Amino acid sequence: MCCRYYILPKSVEWDPIREGAEHARVMRRFLEAGAALVSSGEVRPTDVVPVLATDRSGGKSCFPMRWGFRLEGPKPTLLINARAESAAEKPTFREAWAAHRCAVPASGYYEWEHSPESPRGKGTKYAIADAGKKILWLCGLYRIENGLPVFVILTREPGPELARLHDRMPLILPSEAVPYWVDPSVRPEGLLALARTDFAAEKAG
Repeated sequence: MCCRYYILPKSVEWDPIREGAEHARVMRRFLEAGAALVSSGEVRPTDVVPVLATDRSGGKSCFPMRWGFRLEGPKPTLLINARAESAAEKPTFREAWAAHRCAVPASGYYEWEHSPESPRGKGTKYAIADAGKKILWLCGLYRIENGLPVFVILTREPGPELARLHDRMPLILPSEAVPYWVDPSVRPEGLLALARTDFAAEKAG
């Protein structure tokens, strides 16, 4: 968890080409690499999506970012999540935790319930969202790889309603706390107590 989230049509209306030169340059680099922007529908690891972060002038703005940190080695690995409880100490995430935090707009995310009779990957699919609100803000960390921004989604222990599905859930902050989360001058530890866990799960079609 979290390995899938979704964006409902028109809930995130954003065009990086119109946002300005910095956004357009990043999007062109992704397009040249064969990666198009996903702004609605189901989002999977390695997709390029809109992500809120602080720009060079200190303002808050959405940028195209690819989901997943790539770790090189004998067996290359794609990291899509990081534990909020330990990210500050992990070498892979420590710098991003201190200065490169981001927030991912999503309409909701998916989780799967597994029984002893259902193998991994074939359980019952549930959608977790906030009734009456278009957007959830999934907290993440980002860094630059090969000149392009990439991100991971932070996770935490779930609330009681979701614990039956999985032992982790995304770190989700209320919208009023998001500008502070992405601000590198703010210490993020004080915001963790504001995280929301009061979501309901419904079977997804």
